[in-house]
Amino acid sequence: MLFTKALKVFGGRADKGGVTTLAHHSTTSNARSDASSASEERNRYSYGDPAGPRPGGALVWGGSDTDLGRAARRPSGNRGRGLHGQLVQQLGQMIVSGDLGADRPLVPEEIGQRFEVSRTVVRESLRVLEAKGLVSARPNVGTRVRPVSDWNLLDPDIIEWRAFGPQREDQRRELIELRLTIEPRAARHATRLAKEDVRQRLAEMVDIMGQALAHGDGLTFSRADAEFHGVLLQAAGNRMLEHLSGIVASALQVSGGGDCACEHPNDVTVALHGRIVEAMGEGDAAAAEEAARQLLQPQREPVPAQQGAPTDHAVPSPREH
Repeated sequence: MLFTKALKVFGGRADKGGVTTLAHHSTTSNARSDASSASEERNRYSYGDPAGPRPGGALVWGGSDTDLGRAARRPSGNRGRGLHGQLVQQLGQMIVSGDLGADRPLVPEEIGQRFEVSRTVVRESLRVLEAKGLVSARPNVGTRVRPVSDWNLLDPDIIEWRAFGPQREDQRRELIELRLTIEPRAARHATRLAKEDVRQRLAEMVDIMGQALAHGDGLTFSRADAEFHGVLLQAAGNRMLEHLSGIVASALQVSGGGDCACEHPNDVTVALHGRIVEAMGEGDAAAAEEAARQLLQPQREPVPAQQGAPTDHAVPSPREH
């Protein structure tokens, strides 16, 4: 009954957000996804050149590119398909927002009835949440919500759920502090280790960001920005840093505030990205590190509205688990 009461507290947000209409939402989203998945991948960068390499040896974007973009694309996953992914999203948001507090029992039968899903969907969803550290299942005790200290706070889903809940400001601050710790050092190491094709890819991302800025295209800018930072972390030659690229991509996806330059498309942001690439080409590791640090520092001046990305952010759709 405790869980049922919590759902009533969640109330209108749950009902209007796709609880009793999960099946309908899943069917329509799957149809849209299947129809557009191929063209969406081809158009990941609307300012890339699909016809072939451009003068100067620029790589072709939107096709298969072996490993260079693997880290940057990994966190995006395949979102929004199936009752399973939607139930994980719904329960995860409720836990992270505090609507389901620590040590709250989660009764599978009540969840299935309330969300109108099968016992199998509930069981698999709870397993995903358990892997993220949000719940625990023990014999004779059942499934209960775990305290924040047990959560996998580096999980991209939890980053997103925190970023769109009451802990939004804490999440943004913590992500910025984490990035300031790892990204400048990654830029230093990448300067020493990265090959020409990696630098060329980074330069292409800077070019795409510049063109997207000129066209007011925030979506393309953010995609190229996430790819830039993912490739940079991968190029540092440290597999643990490469693993953190998912966190950086999630941070860029859920940012939207004005605390640091990297969260706003503007001329300064593009120039600092370009300076990292330039320093790498010159073999100046210290300059690359400093440019990366400046990119993440708080801005002194607010970004003019016409230069910034749209400030309205929707809660991301659930990942495929």
